[in-house]
Formats: sequence, structure tokens, C-alpha cells
Amino acid sequence: MTITVFYIFASILAVSLVSVIGIFFLFLKDRILREFNIALLGLAVGALLGGALLHLIPELFEEGSATSSSLFILLGIFAFFFLEKFMHWHHSHSTHAIEDKSCRSCQKELPEKPRPLGAMVIYSDALHNMLDGVLISSAFLLSTEAGLATTLAVLLHEIPQEIADFGVLLHAGYSKAKAILYNFLSALSAFLGAFLVLFAQNWTESILPLLSAFAAGSLLYIAMSDLIPELHEHKKIKDAALQFGMIAVGVLVMLALKFME
Repeated sequence: MTITVFYIFASILAVSLVSVIGIFFLFLKDRILREFNIALLGLAVGALLGGALLHLIPELFEEGSATSSSLFILLGIFAFFFLEKFMHWHHSHSTHAIEDKSCRSCQKELPEKPRPLGAMVIYSDALHNMLDGVLISSAFLLSTEAGLATTLAVLLHEIPQEIADFGVLLHAGYSKAKAILYNFLSALSAFLGAFLVLFAQNWTESILPLLSAFAAGSLLYIAMSDLIPELHEHKKIKDAALQFGMIAVGVLVMLALKFME
């Protein structure tokens, strides 16, 4: 059991370190990074939709009740809708109100704060990483071979996902250093998933499908409610072609991973 626990935490650490892949973009000039960000947003849409529609949801419908799974997918969508509403409210009330006459004179001097989209991605990614921790731990408890195979699949899945998340955080107004830091902190939630499996195996087995359905709903909401409207802000034909191509790349990567599971 001791060696199994070592394999579990070593694998999760390796997966978590993928979240700092954004460090390779630290030395790019801001102008180049902004142009590259259009491609990252498209990749994020494809990766999020592919992760939800090609991985999480089909597995839920195969293994559990379609009705309960659908209800928790909807719950994930509505939960993130209300979360975003709250964040927009907090965002607008934590700075000078534009309508306030006393603040109009200093309005241009106000520092731009990170947009709520960034926090949405961080929370969703933390939940998704916690599920990865649960999956890796459960696989290692089944067998070392199953654990290693699952770890490899998660690693391949996380590379495009973390690159895309890094791009979204930059687009939401985070600095490159903060985007890397928050990506890494959200990745550490995978260890929480491992602890849940090791110390509450029976409870985890019963609630895992519900957590997976909730995560699928959050991925769908962020992709379709937040990111796709952002893509529509770039109206040039070359930008649209790049976005469409990167969305396709994200989906194809997720589809390829489907055959590796």
C-alpha cells in the first residue's frame, strides 16, 4: 500500500507541474502574446467542449442514470451562471461606480481589474483537477498498470488544457506571472481528490459521477457563455479562420485522447 500511495502522489505531482507550462510564454513580447492569445482562446473552446462532450458526458451516460447525470450537468451550468452574476456584481461594486458623479473625474485613472472570466476558469479548473486526482488514485488502487495508463491520459489531456487556461487568464487581465501562479494553485486541488479516495473510498465512489456531471456543466458554460462571445469580438477573416482552426485542433486532441483511454 505504501508504494501505491507513493505512485499516486508522484503521478499527481507530475500532472500538477504541467500547469506551469505557461512559463514558456513569459519571455514573449506583449504584442506577440496578444496575437497568440486569439489562438489560445480558440484552443480553449475546443478543449473545453471536447472534454465535456467527448469524455465526461458519454462516460456518465454509460455508467449511470442519464436523468440524474443531466440534472447535475444543468446544475453545473446554473451554478456557474449565478457564480458569474455574483462576480460581476462584486467586480462592479469593488471599484468606483461609473455612475457616481464624484468618481467621474478619476475614472480614467482607475486600474483595470481582472475580469470575472478569469476566476470562473480558475474555479472550474480546480474542480476538474480534483476529479483528475480522484481518477488517478482510483486507477492505482485497481492496479499499477491502470494507474500509469490513466496518468498518461490525464497528462496528455492537461497539456492543451493548461495552455488554453493560461491564454484565457491573460485575456481576462491577469499578468503572466499571476496566470502561472493561479494555474498551479488550481492544479493542486488534484491532491484533494487523492485524499478523498484514500480516506473515503466508499463515499467517493458514490459521489464521483455527480461531481463529473457538475464539472461537465461548468466546462460547457464557460466555453459557450464566456469564451465563444469573446471570439466574436475579433471580426477579421484571418482571425476567424485561426479561431475555427484552433477550435478544431482542441476537439481533435480530445478525440484522439478518447482512443488512448
